Amino acid sequence: MRLEDIKGVGKSRLEALNRAGIHEIGDLLLTLPSSYADTSRTVGMADAPEGESVCVEGEVVRVGRPARFNGRSTVRMTVRDATGSLEIVFINQPWASEQYAAGDMAALYGRVSVMKNGNRGMYCPRKVTERGILPEYRALKEIPLKTLRNIIREALEQADECCPETLPERIRKQWRLPDRGKALRDIHFPPDRESLDAALRRMAFEEVLFFEAGAALMRGSRREGRRFSLKEGDEDAFWAACAFPPTAAQRRVLKEIRDDMTSGRAMGRLVQGDVGSGKTAVAFGAMYLAFVSGYQSALMAPTEILARQHGESAEKILAKLGMRCEVVTGSMKASDRKRLAERVAAGEVDAVIGTHALLSGDIAFSRLGLVVCDEQHRFGVRQRGLLSLKGEGEGAQVHTLVMSATPIPRTLALILYGDLDVSVIDQMPPGRVPVRTRIVPEEKREGMLRFIRQETERGKQAYIVCPLVDENENPELRSAREEFSCLKNGPLKDVSLGVTWGGQKEEEKQRTLSDFASGRISVLVATTVIEVGVNVPLATVMVIENAERFGLSQMHQLRGRVGRGRDESWCFLMASPNERLNALCRTSDGFKIAEEDLRQRGPGDFLGTRQHGQPLLPAAALGGDGRILEEAARCMAELKKEEYAPEREQILRQAEKIWAGRLEAGVLN
Repeated sequence: MRLEDIKGVGKSRLEALNRAGIHEIGDLLLTLPSSYADTSRTVGMADAPEGESVCVEGEVVRVGRPARFNGRSTVRMTVRDATGSLEIVFINQPWASEQYAAGDMAALYGRVSVMKNGNRGMYCPRKVTERGILPEYRALKEIPLKTLRNIIREALEQADECCPETLPERIRKQWRLPDRGKALRDIHFPPDRESLDAALRRMAFEEVLFFEAGAALMRGSRREGRRFSLKEGDEDAFWAACAFPPTAAQRRVLKEIRDDMTSGRAMGRLVQGDVGSGKTAVAFGAMYLAFVSGYQSALMAPTEILARQHGESAEKILAKLGMRCEVVTGSMKASDRKRLAERVAAGEVDAVIGTHALLSGDIAFSRLGLVVCDEQHRFGVRQRGLLSLKGEGEGAQVHTLVMSATPIPRTLALILYGDLDVSVIDQMPPGRVPVRTRIVPEEKREGMLRFIRQETERGKQAYIVCPLVDENENPELRSAREEFSCLKNGPLKDVSLGVTWGGQKEEEKQRTLSDFASGRISVLVATTVIEVGVNVPLATVMVIENAERFGLSQMHQLRGRVGRGRDESWCFLMASPNERLNALCRTSDGFKIAEEDLRQRGPGDFLGTRQHGQPLLPAAALGGDGRILEEAARCMAELKKEEYAPEREQILRQAEKIWAGRLEAGVLN
């Protein structure tokens, strides 16, 4: 059966499915729900937890007439039940005033929020017309949600044929996993929560197990690497050139890198470390070891401003050791870039630091031996592989070092970076002052803004991070542009303000970030675009708006933007107090925070998959807590035993089939 044979899939819908990467029935069935709307039970309005989506039912007390403000129409109404009431706001749905009337009974499904006027309510809830655990899918143009559900319902009749079993029966029985066909049927149309949980666990287990199997195949196929010629004392010479004494953790990790470089096998190593732990120094140490062995190195950073900061740091450390360092960015003049490319190709540059511009065809190396990727999660693994390929041609493979300031629990790191060895810098340099973190409820906002003003009068700087760019995206959340406008014309009107976001024109964004870094801007209002890449020692205040909407690890990253100088620094979480936010206030240890984040939100949310599109492990994103990662890891370890030889061969064959092209390219995503 083909996609076009399914009832309801005409030419335009088939094209829409194809554009979404769905070409066969198997692709459709493996497009799992992104979330679920549970309308199977009703929650009392007074009991409905803030920040969660629930189904409520009650009497409509009042319905307002449509009103317009800032180019949007709003309809407000109040509903109540025996426990309390909620304020309902419909945005750009003027017909809602005709759908409901005082005295009607209404069943609604939506997220409970504290609105800007302080009342509890819901923005744009949907009218409940169907009860159950209803699947939600990522939006597909030209295919309404209800239509997509019907298409998938019919396609599920072919589940066993189009999505055959991938796990050996012995493994399924040992780990209590339903067969694949049943799991897919229960995921798309769950009869109850228990069946759904079992199905999600099955698909998450499969996803992680085959990822680990692919990583095992890749580790086993890691080719011969450049064998660096190093002698005792080379590392000491590097550390002596630094303006600070290294921590024991930095020394240990650089030694692990040295051992890789002299082993004869290509290094593939992830260096994890909290913000401020000294990862960049370790990376520079690795680049120095490449230099004394006669090789060039390349460091790729996610932003131009971070690349330039690395270039300035390299001049202070590596240039003293005789290394010729250059920075290449997309904004360079063509003539300057051409001259630099010629020098790199001639071997007249020892270390090249840059952005994605390093990947362009005009940058060719004479003898590339080491590739460093900073803030690994900001690059696709494919980009890391492309940079490594610039060193091909001498037979032996280039050494690869990737760095991440996003602490990841070891179990998750071994899965996400399964093709890499993992090093952890688990010490902070002495004298670093922890950032003081406080939860600030709405009623204390004015006092917080007064504090920011006082800090700017002392010559200090502040960040204010919002979850959205524009208010129109979601009226219950604060937006960067609206916040900037309100502060500029109100509480901070005589303070130098700037605003930036991810979709801003690159030239304008870089100018704003540079002005903030140089002190020309005192308060920067931004989205999470500033999570990586701005080192501003005078920044002493970080404000995170709608803190309840961010993951703990992401807020810890944002908090790391301040406290980089010697002054006491603060992080203010704008939200109502809860245990999750209290956990962030209690500790500045990024790895403890990461473990807590994983426990509370599960691996999918931990990785930010809701905000950044298709997750790396889509099934795991739905699979709940981190136990599934540990179970799959234990299963993979058991498969190494001789008694599991048939099952091991079956799993590895399946992994080879899944990852065929990517294993050949040397990357898993």
